Amino acid sequence: MSIPKLHVAVLMGGWSSERPVSLMSGEGVAKALEARGHRVTRVDMGRDVAQVLSAAAPDVVFNALHGTPGEDGTVQGMMDLLGLTYTHSGLTTSAIAIDKELTKQFLVPHGIPMPGGRIVKSEELHEADPLPRPYVLKPAAEGSSVGVAIVTDTGNYGNPIARDVEGPWQHFDELMAEPFIRGLELTTAVMGNRALCVTELKPKTGFYDFDAKYTDGLTEHVCPAQIPEEIAEKCKELALKAHQILGCKGTSRSDFRWDDEKGVEGLFLLEINTQPGMTPLSLVPEQARYLGMDYETLVEAIIEEALKDAGKL
Repeated sequence: MSIPKLHVAVLMGGWSSERPVSLMSGEGVAKALEARGHRVTRVDMGRDVAQVLSAAAPDVVFNALHGTPGEDGTVQGMMDLLGLTYTHSGLTTSAIAIDKELTKQFLVPHGIPMPGGRIVKSEELHEADPLPRPYVLKPAAEGSSVGVAIVTDTGNYGNPIARDVEGPWQHFDELMAEPFIRGLELTTAVMGNRALCVTELKPKTGFYDFDAKYTDGLTEHVCPAQIPEEIAEKCKELALKAHQILGCKGTSRSDFRWDDEKGVEGLFLLEINTQPGMTPLSLVPEQARYLGMDYETLVEAIIEEALKDAGKL
């Protein structure tokens, strides 16, 4: 179905740690919509965002925000109150998916394999390790691998972790501690009710952290991943199942670790991202392109789903 020419507000920027990525995503979306003949209002979110969106009165808002408050349900609730139609997931789904502990509580009972672990107070880390090394520490409610640390016996964090060493414990009061899973970094995008494909991410140094995700040349994307068909199909099955259980809309991206010495039993979903990036390096556009959907068509398809959900198509 082709959509009519629309007035689209592209919501981007904001004040989260992912602001620069959001601005890149938003500008890419805006240019794609303008190329298709739509009228676009770019909105760099400030504290007056409700007034700005109300005054713009768009047909639909393309939510290109990343991180809080654009990805945690806060902005979604505001747009619900304003009666605006917007892309991607709604308030409840967003609030659950941004919280790694809540996500596990929803998905694991449905048979989605996820690493064990627990929430720890950052202060505790300077007394003793919460898990046997190696383990992973990450903020409980951030995306894009913001503030992730892998704690090993041979690392330079100290044992116990030193207070004066840079790490997420200096920036967050609580962290999720999980066992480290060796092996491959895999990711699968879902659009609507279809899992696209699987990409393997090969950071050239270190691991797939924020810089590796968004700095050109730091990570090799192997799309599609050169993995057994059984594993690729399992990734797609789990990504789609997680998308549906949480009630995601538009696109989502599920990140996995696969211990290739253990077959299917070594596959674990790490987290689900309800506002995947739309930058030139982003994974959802890359997977869509592999399946024959160009960037402009992808953007319009995301808007089309939002309009259908709102009963406007």
